[in-house]
Amino acid sequence: QVQLVESGGGLVQAGGSLRLSCAASGRTFSSYAMGWFRQAPGQDREFVGGISRYGVITDYSDSVKGRFTISRDNAKNTVYLQMNSLKPEDTAVYSCAASVDYRTVVLRAGYDYWGQGTQVTVSS
Repeated sequence: QVQLVESGGGLVQAGGSLRLSCAASGRTFSSYAMGWFRQAPGQDREFVGGISRYGVITDYSDSVKGRFTISRDNAKNTVYLQMNSLKPEDTAVYSCAASVDYRTVVLRAGYDYWGQGTQVTVSS
């Protein structure tokens, strides 16, 4: 089992940047495909992006492609979400997720473990 803890959320003006971190503990971090999701009030949880075990492959939703970047540091058991050119519609609780997968893939669903989330608020 793995425990996930997000950090780095906050309040930022439109056009600004934030970097979220997700620290993992437990099993070997490189065993996990990792993902970021977000959920705004009254809306379903939405896939933001994902990264394969060793960071070879990344994938993003169309709404964030070109603005957000996912990376991971397996030596630090941490995955990051760099968010640039933020918009008010990016306001949500952002959560990271993990799933053991020894393939070189990005998962858009089917994650086994979730963090508690961190709030990101973008003001106009």
